[in-house]
This record gives sequence, C-alpha cells and structure tokens, in this order.
Amino acid sequence: MSARRRTRRPAPPADARPGFKVIGRGEEAPAPLRPSTWKRPGVPTVMIASGKGGVGKSNLAANLAVALAEREARILLVDADLAQANLDLLLGLHPRFDLRHVLAGEKTPEEIVIQGPAGVRLVPAASGVPDLTELDDFRREFLLRSLGHLTNDVDLMILDLPSGVSRHVTEMCAAGDEVVIVTTPEMAAFSDAYALIRLLHQRGWSHPIRLVVSQASSPEEATETAQRIRLVARRFLRLDVEPLGAVPFDPSVMRAVRRQEPVVTAFPGSPAALAYRALAAQLWNSPSTAPPSERFPQRLEA
Repeated sequence: MSARRRTRRPAPPADARPGFKVIGRGEEAPAPLRPSTWKRPGVPTVMIASGKGGVGKSNLAANLAVALAEREARILLVDADLAQANLDLLLGLHPRFDLRHVLAGEKTPEEIVIQGPAGVRLVPAASGVPDLTELDDFRREFLLRSLGHLTNDVDLMILDLPSGVSRHVTEMCAAGDEVVIVTTPEMAAFSDAYALIRLLHQRGWSHPIRLVVSQASSPEEATETAQRIRLVARRFLRLDVEPLGAVPFDPSVMRAVRRQEPVVTAFPGSPAALAYRALAAQLWNSPSTAPPSERFPQRLEA
C-alpha cells in the first residue's frame, strides 16, 4: 500500500501573527530598542513622529507648543529633524546657531535656544545637512544629554522627529515618555503610520502610542481613519493605539505657513487653530486651575 501523501498547510501571513515578522534571507530582525542612559529630570517628553512626510507633523509640533504655552505651560520645543528642519520657519524665527553647532562642539545648548511665540523656547536645527540624517549612538546620546541641560525651568518638552521608520527615529522615540504619530486619511500615510507603530512594537516599545489624524475632510473621516488603525493594531499586534484627536483640512494652515506664523496666532478662530487648542487641552491643565499632579494628566509615571 502506498504511503499517504502529506500535505502542508500554508503558513499564515506575517501580519496575521501578532508581534511576529517573517525574516527572509539576508534580512535581520528588528533590534530591540536600546534603553537610553539619558536621565530626564522629571520633565514629560513627547515625541512627534510620522511614517511619511507631508502629513502635518511639524505644523502639529509648532502649533501644539504654542497652544500649550497659551495654557501657561513652559514649553521647550526641539527640532529633532536635524537634516530638514523647519520649525524656525513655521514660528517666524531666524536663529544664528542650531544643533549642528552643538554636535560639533562649537556652542552649548543654552547658547542656541531662542524665544518664540507665546514664550515657547525653540532648540533649532539645520536644514540641508545630509550628514545629520542618521546619528550614531554616541552623537544621539550626546544630543539627548545636551537637551537634558535645558529642562530646569520647563514643564514639557516636545521633539519634532524626522519622518519615516529609520533606526534613528525609533531610537529617539525610545528616549521619550510618549509617542504621538501623525497620519492623514490617505492610504499611503495610513500604511506608513501603521508600519511605524508595528516597528516600535516589534522593538519593545511599551508606553502608550497616541494618534493624531491630520488633514481630514470631516470629523467622520478622521474618526474612521483612527478606528481603522486601532483595529489593525489590535488585531495583528494586540496593541491599543489611543486616538488623541484630529486636525481638519484647513486652508488657513497654508496661509499661516506662508506668513511664517503659527495658525493658532495667525488665524485663532480657524478650524485648525481650534483643533490644536483642543489637543493642547487634553495634554495640559492650566496651573491656575489644576494642582501640580494634574497639570499633565496624560503623563506616564516611571
């Protein structure tokens, strides 16, 4: 009697197995996030990231910082997109020195900080410097330690990270208390945002991941986009992504960019400005109306 032929059951796709990624020949598994030795002196640190460019990440960082400052928070805003910096332009500032000079040992962190709208303190970065696109571990740690010297009189530090899913981005995320990922309803942005969430999860990120949907044409579209990412992350990663809010598509944003002014001050009654202020209200309670322990209600405890 001939032996019965064995049939192989096809393996499920990689994304159908939570937390598992098929590694092909010549491809390395994602390295776990390296714990940073940077010691933050009790200052909540929020990393603003996105899977792709053009989704409104830097506008979120700039306007959120100003909106928080209007709520009496002392904000240190850091342009951590070292090769394609633009926060100075969005805030209408003209710095002489930036993080490039700090990394080169030519300036101290205190010497490059400049005052922005509503009292926001900006740590500017350079633009068009390819050598700063990817920092090695030593320079990244030096950068983080340098920023730590600026937080004595700061309530909240916000870092605007480069777009994409590079190792530099994930390592910078690991140095923060929270990660806010910005996406739009566009399929490419949705896909890249999920890719960044998945990579952080695979590399061991254990803190909350917040989501902001930008440039939505309606509240319903924003809610649908956030829910889709939440469902995909919950199904394939067993991870709960927390929606922080949405910023609608608003021509006032581009008008403010051309004026080199945050939309929250240029057009304070615009839909986008109101949305940025709503996000700020979720992150910070005014010191005049809240006790110290409740001024940053979303802060993660160590």
